[in-house]
Amino acid sequence: MGLLIKGGKIVNADASVIADVYCEDGVIKQIGTDLDVPSDAEVVDAAGKLVMPGGIDPHTHMQLPFMGTVASEDFYTGTAAALAGGTTMIIDFVIPDPQQPLMEAYETWMGWASRSVADYSFHVAVTWWDDSVYEDMGKLVNEHGVNSFKHFMAYKNAIMAEDETLVNSFNRCLELGAMPTVHAENGELVYHLQKKLLAAGLTGPEAHPLSRPTEVEGEAANRAIRIAQSLGVPLYLVHVSCQEAVDEIARARHEGQRVYGEVLAGHLELDDSVYRNEDWGAAAAHVMSPPFRPKKHQAVLWSALQGGTLQTTATDHCCFCAEQKAAGKDDFTKIPNGTAGVEDRLMILWDSGVNQGRLTENEFVSVASTNAAKIFNIYPRKGCVAVGSDADLVIWDANKEHLISAKTHHQNIDFNIFEGRTVKGAPDTTISQGKVVYANGELNVVEGAGNYVQRPAFPTIFDAVQKYNELHQPKGVER
Repeated sequence: MGLLIKGGKIVNADASVIADVYCEDGVIKQIGTDLDVPSDAEVVDAAGKLVMPGGIDPHTHMQLPFMGTVASEDFYTGTAAALAGGTTMIIDFVIPDPQQPLMEAYETWMGWASRSVADYSFHVAVTWWDDSVYEDMGKLVNEHGVNSFKHFMAYKNAIMAEDETLVNSFNRCLELGAMPTVHAENGELVYHLQKKLLAAGLTGPEAHPLSRPTEVEGEAANRAIRIAQSLGVPLYLVHVSCQEAVDEIARARHEGQRVYGEVLAGHLELDDSVYRNEDWGAAAAHVMSPPFRPKKHQAVLWSALQGGTLQTTATDHCCFCAEQKAAGKDDFTKIPNGTAGVEDRLMILWDSGVNQGRLTENEFVSVASTNAAKIFNIYPRKGCVAVGSDADLVIWDANKEHLISAKTHHQNIDFNIFEGRTVKGAPDTTISQGKVVYANGELNVVEGAGNYVQRPAFPTIFDAVQKYNELHQPKGVER
């Protein structure tokens, strides 16, 4: 049975128009007025509301084994929470242990993700290097539709990628037409500062941001960008949190380099005062990396998002409950890093973005969905309301007020970093694969209904980069 969405205002990244939308077999089949649809089609009244492409969160960690524990949110609960917040697709991360074959880790994550109720895809982390990693990257791109590889420049003695690994992996990405992405923090500096702070008797959550100052992120961002520039490969920086990193991205883009930046809803809204809360548990609940920054950086991040220096928004959704956070009670370096937000992102962005005049409704769609679809090469299948696109949609009520709280959210965590905030603008109905999965405050999801989305390599972007390199390198010099 098909689904007819009547009377809504369709909002895409490029334009808005009042029209009906007819979906069938998981795809948008018709858009317009007075549509000829089957008489038994389910009808959803969207009058006075906005019909937008479902959100795409390009940075989540469901069921992640990390720092001696496992994230409390699995792929079933996590994708269900995403749908309740209007996000219809996540891109999660396969993170192999050092020396673990990439394909082995990929198969493990695919098994976990089979419980997803919404569509999903994967970035794959490169945490070490040898010939087998080189070969597995080729298999992942050519056989499994993985077109992005993650590199942690932090977490020394765990998953940190040394410069040699970055160079080898970035170069392999260039060969394959894949996008290298980085977590930009200087792991050596973080490790040094952590030991120094512990030696000085600073063991609580307040030491976490002190061990990861903004200079640590700025240095790593610059280093990754310069490596990518030297090799002639595009680059995507995840969870950009401070002016130093924004400045490096802006400089590179000004010089014609293809560098993309992502910002988290949390970094746009919260500052480092959360770590000085007298309640140890509340302070620890905010421990993530990079940490929340001094307030001045929030204005920089918003300006960068408005001006196009940053293109996407995400959550880095990685849930650890109070009992798990307590592992670091006497040593802040042992507090599992991670916060939630996959359910809250769109509401926070709308309330602080559109309602405050920072974003138009079309720009909201860009940073919440369309830009991620374009950067990771799944547009126009995802990220727009168009005939032939997947019927992943959110019907948005711009006047609906919603109180964010751990008592009522669907995320499998006992804390919410936006606790107590009332937002104006929230999902009325979420549609996944042409089916209503959230309406009237209730979820109606099926375990395993989510599809794995393959993302092709990037011949267009990479051809342009290679042509630029050929035209602008000095004569007689081989790159």
